[in-house]
Amino acid sequence: MKTYEVIWNAIRVQPWNWFFNLVGITVLYLSFQIPALVLREFFNLITGDAEVDFDFWTLVAFMAASALVRIGGELGIVLTNVPMMYNIAAWLQKNMFNRILHRPGAAALPNSSGEAISRFRGDPEQVYIFPLWINDVIGSVVYSSIALVIMLGIAPKITLVACIPVVFVVLLTTAMTRHISHYRRLSREATGAVTGFIGETFGAVQGIKVANAEKTILGRFRTLNHERSQTALKDHLFDELREAVYSNAVALGTGIILIMAATAIREERFTIGDFALFVYYLEFLTEMTWMLGYIIAKYEQTGISVDRMVTLLQGGSPRQLIERGPIYLAGQLPEIPYIAKGREHHLEELRVTGLTHQFADSTHGIQDVDFAFERGTFNVVTGRIGSGKTTLLRTLQGLLTPQSGTIHWNEKIVDDPASFFVPPRSAYTSQIPWLFSAPLRENLLMGMPESETDLEAAIHAAVLEKDLVDFDDGLDTLVGPKGVRLSGGQIQRTAAARMFVRDPELYIFDDLSSALDVDTEKTLWERLFAQRQATCLVVSHRRPALRRADQIVVLKDGRIEDRGSLDELLERCEEMQRLWKGDWGDETSDAE
Repeated sequence: MKTYEVIWNAIRVQPWNWFFNLVGITVLYLSFQIPALVLREFFNLITGDAEVDFDFWTLVAFMAASALVRIGGELGIVLTNVPMMYNIAAWLQKNMFNRILHRPGAAALPNSSGEAISRFRGDPEQVYIFPLWINDVIGSVVYSSIALVIMLGIAPKITLVACIPVVFVVLLTTAMTRHISHYRRLSREATGAVTGFIGETFGAVQGIKVANAEKTILGRFRTLNHERSQTALKDHLFDELREAVYSNAVALGTGIILIMAATAIREERFTIGDFALFVYYLEFLTEMTWMLGYIIAKYEQTGISVDRMVTLLQGGSPRQLIERGPIYLAGQLPEIPYIAKGREHHLEELRVTGLTHQFADSTHGIQDVDFAFERGTFNVVTGRIGSGKTTLLRTLQGLLTPQSGTIHWNEKIVDDPASFFVPPRSAYTSQIPWLFSAPLRENLLMGMPESETDLEAAIHAAVLEKDLVDFDDGLDTLVGPKGVRLSGGQIQRTAAARMFVRDPELYIFDDLSSALDVDTEKTLWERLFAQRQATCLVVSHRRPALRRADQIVVLKDGRIEDRGSLDELLERCEEMQRLWKGDWGDETSDAE
């Protein structure tokens, strides 16, 4: 996708604000013509070098009028800039986020969340500012065109010679464009690396402390910051070099005018007022040509930002980045649709055949997994660390893309697991549940109408009622980022309550009880089955879960080793016997 397509569609997001911004900038530039002409008349008036049509007070009135026009132009710019920037940024961010939400959940981002945040924050800015730069260039060109006509009418030769440094600015800036774009790309990447590392560090504070790795982390952070400072320095250096060229071109042009004007003034072909006018105009002419070179460089940098945002689409059409749609920055927000559970969501049997997902460049994953269970049963997936338990749950739900195999829900093939396995059909809690920095109530409801739920029953089923009493503000207690104000067990039980609120047909738990004590876990399962006919698919190695299971699926090296009841497996399955005794062996891995 071409960069100009993104810029054009950005303008179409806010066409009227862009138009009135252009009008405001053009009016602002034109207002500077009045001081230029007044300056010429003033010096001619006090030197008597030429006939003047206006007296002193008329010139003062013209200056006052210029100030009022300038204020009007600046007001128009201010009133249109902010709506344009926020709406265009929201438009791009919404389209990127929409694509991310439609990706498999376990592979939603191409890199770290910190890097993604860097792209969400910085790259839309490069796009939304470009239409404003276009308006600056247009206003400057209009002003400079008028200035050139006036200058050529006064002294054509001086005008043409004085513009030589201006042309030099354009040529040099254009030649620098490739280097400017290169260092801007490196600067963006280095900033993203630092941001991503900070995000990952915050998410692994406990692990860093346990491993006593603070010095190593700080050393890596220092290295990334050094790389960032080096690339940012080079990026800034080229910007400053371009600014220096612009400033010196103005000084050089002024010198040329001064030298050539001396003879013309002596021969009375050029007045002091003309000289003042030329010097005044020259700065704007140089600025205009500098802006032309500048916008060429910025166009290249905008293309880099577009490429970085397209990368977040991960194989989606680049045109998804510029899809048109509503942006809700003001007024009433749309209501979140609520889907009530109906007969079409009912589960009688879930059957999985040949389910496979292998990670790229790795031996980890699952291969040809077959199992089935009926409504109202408690099914446990168990195995050693790295046997593929989490991968199985993620692939079943489309959080990882199934590479082969079929999933049947009541004999009907599930074509798109990612959109199918959602409430009210199923609800999922991962090993490390994610909570948002919002009140507990909002973390439980997640947009559901409270009138359609039984919060009290869900909290009771999750064994959370005693904790709720200890919270300062009850359900309105802020849990902090990732639930940092809660204990590990409270986070897991909050996630369980969030599932129970939705009353799904199928509960999918990934080692929910890992942070719970045995008694709390036992109470949770008892309450779940006492209140409803729950159908559960649970990853666990805990004995209370294994004892309760109607079916146990034993995984080993990504394949099903055996399945059956606990008694059957303890009698015939060596792997289950080792798991039951806690003999995990040496074959461990961090990949699930």
